[in-house]
Amino acid sequence: MSITSAIQQIKSELPSTVQLVAVSKFKPASDILEAYRAGQRAFGENRPQELAAKAAELPADIQWHFIGHLQTNKVKLVVPHATLIHSVDSERLLAEIDKVSRNLGKTSDILLEVHIAEETTKQGLSPEEAEALAGRMAAYPNVRLRGVMGMATFTDDMAQVRREFRTLKALSERLSGIPYCDQVSMGMSEDWPVAVEEGTTIVRIGTAIFGKRNQTR
Repeated sequence: MSITSAIQQIKSELPSTVQLVAVSKFKPASDILEAYRAGQRAFGENRPQELAAKAAELPADIQWHFIGHLQTNKVKLVVPHATLIHSVDSERLLAEIDKVSRNLGKTSDILLEVHIAEETTKQGLSPEEAEALAGRMAAYPNVRLRGVMGMATFTDDMAQVRREFRTLKALSERLSGIPYCDQVSMGMSEDWPVAVEEGTTIVRIGTAIFGKRNQTR
């Protein structure tokens, strides 16, 4: 299936309330342009240098989502380009994003990454840590909390995936009184239909659009 056909198929199945982020990490600009010509505007990257290079080369109206683990010393590469940073997993990182954003005269939209999977390799705050950090957002005026992000366990057991997504959705509901905090980013190529059923507002889909890559998930 072509990139164009894949995007059209997925979008035909997604509710209008759910945004598709096409995960273009490790993919060439030509693939992104094909998706762009098919009407896709939101793309996900997980390497700061790759994001900065692609942002300089590709159309200016692309909405870049940073979805990977972000080190504080790479924040300056991401903040100028990112529409949404999905992977804030510590207060130290939050403070650095706030500082870089302030220096650039912008407010950065972010999601708190929450560890919901039964896998130690996954990054993220506990739900309790995320809720506590959300309560301290006033200390970071150049950052706007838009919601939460999480990755489910990489398993064929969709009942387990569903339970994990429900944990993230429940947290998002507890944070819903915060202005602008209305986004839930969960669901990837292998589990996005379950994420939609459980109330996600953003799905991050790469392999089902661009095909398999040599790197790990």
